[in-house]
Amino acid sequence: MRTLKGNLFVLLLLTGPFSANAQNGYWQQRVKYVMNIDMDVQTNRFTGKQKLEYWNQSPDTLRRVYYHLFWNAFQPGSMMDERSRRQGTILVGEKPDWDSRVKDRISNLKPDEIGYQKVNTLTMNGAPQKYETRGTILVVTLTRPILPGQKVTFDMSFEAQVPLQIRRSGRDNPDTKVRYSMSQWYPKISVYDKEGWHPDPYVGREFFGNFGDFEVNITIDKNYILGGTGYLTNANQVGYGYEEEGTRVTRPAGTRLTWKFVAPEVHDFMWAADPEFIHRSKKIRNDLTLHLLYKVAKATPEKWEKVLSDAERALPYIEKTFGPYPYKQYSFITGGDGGMEYPMATLLASPGAWLHEWMHEWFYGRLATNETRYPWMDEGGADYADTRVSAWLNQQGVAGYSRPDSTFIYYLDLVKSGKEEAMSTPGDHFNTNFAYTRSSYIKGALFLVQLGYILGEEVRDQVLLNYYQQWKFRHPGPDDLIRTAEKTSGTELDWYRDYWIYTTRTIDYAIDSLWEDGGKTRIRLRNDGLMPMPVDFLITFRDSSGEMHNIPLDLMYNAKPPENAAIKWKVDSPWPWTRKYYTVETDHRLTDIITAEIDPSQRMADVNRRNNRIVLKY
Repeated sequence: MRTLKGNLFVLLLLTGPFSANAQNGYWQQRVKYVMNIDMDVQTNRFTGKQKLEYWNQSPDTLRRVYYHLFWNAFQPGSMMDERSRRQGTILVGEKPDWDSRVKDRISNLKPDEIGYQKVNTLTMNGAPQKYETRGTILVVTLTRPILPGQKVTFDMSFEAQVPLQIRRSGRDNPDTKVRYSMSQWYPKISVYDKEGWHPDPYVGREFFGNFGDFEVNITIDKNYILGGTGYLTNANQVGYGYEEEGTRVTRPAGTRLTWKFVAPEVHDFMWAADPEFIHRSKKIRNDLTLHLLYKVAKATPEKWEKVLSDAERALPYIEKTFGPYPYKQYSFITGGDGGMEYPMATLLASPGAWLHEWMHEWFYGRLATNETRYPWMDEGGADYADTRVSAWLNQQGVAGYSRPDSTFIYYLDLVKSGKEEAMSTPGDHFNTNFAYTRSSYIKGALFLVQLGYILGEEVRDQVLLNYYQQWKFRHPGPDDLIRTAEKTSGTELDWYRDYWIYTTRTIDYAIDSLWEDGGKTRIRLRNDGLMPMPVDFLITFRDSSGEMHNIPLDLMYNAKPPENAAIKWKVDSPWPWTRKYYTVETDHRLTDIITAEIDPSQRMADVNRRNNRIVLKY
């Protein structure tokens, strides 16, 4: 049970942002789930009772609500099945575009292998409601509207069958050997925000949920070991490594055991269960314990348990760079079909994906952007953070993190493929899985790399911290990130948002020509691309000195601060975006120059770097 002090802390955590938000017009809905689950491991089915308290903090009157029934996707003929089989008819290079984990497997599921979620009863404030199941969405037509500022209580009874492991959730994965990966497992109310309802069918991509509190009680065979989101409140009764040190575990009589979890201020709840889980825990500071639940299937115990020590090493750097982790626990759990993030926990098919999935905890877990619409804000952020933290670990001499950053190469592959789609495309609506992956992960990561190029690394890092601090627990979108960057830097960035997110235009700057005039050298640069950018142009002389010309884009109305004190830094006049040519001037003679290079740091996603550098030989 929570202490009074703990309740006060949670109350302040929850009410603080909303008081401030109300003053500036921001609002979001709020939820509290209480669920009691009875799991039958023989039939792979469970029954559940759900009490959902729902606060309508919007200015709107709601006459409908929607629930997600995700597991209905794992049935022959579902939208996910149809979409996956359709992708198999599209070739990217010589390979079918489908997800290798899904392919046509859903169409071949037998009745006892499919997934389903069935709502048996639903009331609001005690009154029965009218509802209709449409695939993975439950449409509820309310008998009475929910007024602005009103709180209502929905009570539901439901049943579900756990599907064979196909995508993210399921049972009996032949690779991991895990019995149950329980994600997207309960009827989950859709998000209503300033854009309206978001009852997106489950076709294959990401998720969006309301922040709130969860109380989940799971009754299952006593020999199963569980892990997941939240805090285990009856740890001393459950045991299995969760009990307090020195406690004698006394489990109740019988063959079944109830695990009681609470999770404050999260937008989803995941759990996994297996009778052969090996549970390790590591208290890395007074207010944070890391848990690891694994099975020895595809990796050795040493590789799995290294996750805990590496996470402990990385966390101080992660928090310094991306913001503090706010909870008292995090769990790395074998399960799923690759790597999939959830609040306070991740499912991992192998230990190698732990860092990328953990970094989602900052972008997906705390910021919780609507990733069905903006998958790049989560996946791109996590991919960027993974690369950056990996580099830091490697610099600290931690084994296993020396890897090249291939982000730019993958981006070039996307551009050259002719299949690129705008980053603003909603996740499920990309024509190819290839374009979705390269755009959301790779181009999304480059968004932050280039932001450092435009603003300077230190300013960009401050943007990330300010963004996290201002928007955690608030579902920001692209405009919120851009406005945070503008306020932090004093630089106008709407042009960057519009070009990089909403178009597929590319960057291509070149050195055009150079000549000497009156003892000075003039170098003409050329813009061959359709996306304008500021330009860093480094001239290196025979005496090994250098001169960095920072050429702001006119649309910025600002210039970044000097980044390298060892090189002479000169801010030139802005380059108007309509002008194809720009001339840089240096007081040095032409014969003094050894090299000249556009973007020597290679942080700009220039699609043709071969024309960015010249070497003068006399």
